[in-house]
Amino acid sequence: MSHLFSPLQLRDTTFKNRIFVSPMCQYSAEGGMPNQWHMVHYGSRAVGGASLVMVEASAVCPAGRITPWCTGLWSEQHVEAFRPITDFIRQQGAVPAIQIAHAGRKASSDAPWRGGNYLPIGAGGWQTVAPSAIPVTPAHGTPHALNHDEIDDAVQMFTDATHRALAAGFEVAEVHCAHGYLLNEFLSPLSNRREDEYGGSLENRCRLPLKIAKAVRDIWPQQWPVFVRISATDWIEGGWDLPQSIQFSRWLKEIGIDLIDCSTGGLIMDAKIPVAPGFQVPFADGIRKEAGIATGAVGMITEALQAEQILASGQADVVLLARELLRDPYWPLRAARDLGVDVPWHDQYVRAKL
Repeated sequence: MSHLFSPLQLRDTTFKNRIFVSPMCQYSAEGGMPNQWHMVHYGSRAVGGASLVMVEASAVCPAGRITPWCTGLWSEQHVEAFRPITDFIRQQGAVPAIQIAHAGRKASSDAPWRGGNYLPIGAGGWQTVAPSAIPVTPAHGTPHALNHDEIDDAVQMFTDATHRALAAGFEVAEVHCAHGYLLNEFLSPLSNRREDEYGGSLENRCRLPLKIAKAVRDIWPQQWPVFVRISATDWIEGGWDLPQSIQFSRWLKEIGIDLIDCSTGGLIMDAKIPVAPGFQVPFADGIRKEAGIATGAVGMITEALQAEQILASGQADVVLLARELLRDPYWPLRAARDLGVDVPWHDQYVRAKL
């Protein structure tokens, strides 16, 4: 039996294999609304055989978007727009999931194919927010440091967005605490210089992310899982690192989080990251072993044998594929063939199986 194509159960949800579609922003929404592009993009990955399709980082408020073209969850109209997509994903045998997010000081950016540069207020952008008034780079605007009332508002916005995600038909929720966005900014001592109960010690820096993760877990049905994506290291000395990630993951496990989606980086733009095939897998491995929680490995996983070895060696419970699934939505079907596993194809595509 292939490890990659063995089922996984988290709570009462059974995933038919260990291949998850990683959340990948499409920068193609208007007013935060998903559209036909999103239906085809996510639908094709569900048809392609992944067991979970994770919808991109969807903002809890307009100012929480990475770009003006990111999806959102701040109104009932967004619920209605997402519903046909979740229905289709489910009909293809995949589990619909969504990443709930706030971009913090990295918000108000242009689309990446136009350079991804910071958009000032007069050029279609908006005032960004963060734990401390420290810009991402000198070229970015200085973010507004959130006060206590605004932190409480952020918790409420994540709470409201979680209710909407549930109403929209998603069965897995992921809290975005990675890649230099708002909750990651609270975690790292490089971006969080607060001197109140939300800054300083590890416990204080984890306070808001844990509060939000608990709020999401409390809302989400007990039979369905909740994930948290983290950047397990900033790749900068004196920043967030694996030991802090392990302790944070232990606290997340205590409040009922089911899986840690282990990415890295994104907080400091000029960090030296040793990118190579599987370079982030050791972080999933360390957190899985030390925190005793299920993990997902992500990052330059491109080959079936590579994914199989990650799981067979116990380094992670699932693999999340991003760019490889942009190149080939049907990678899971090809991987099954490469590993000699017979998996069902949709009737419309069976003629291509042999």
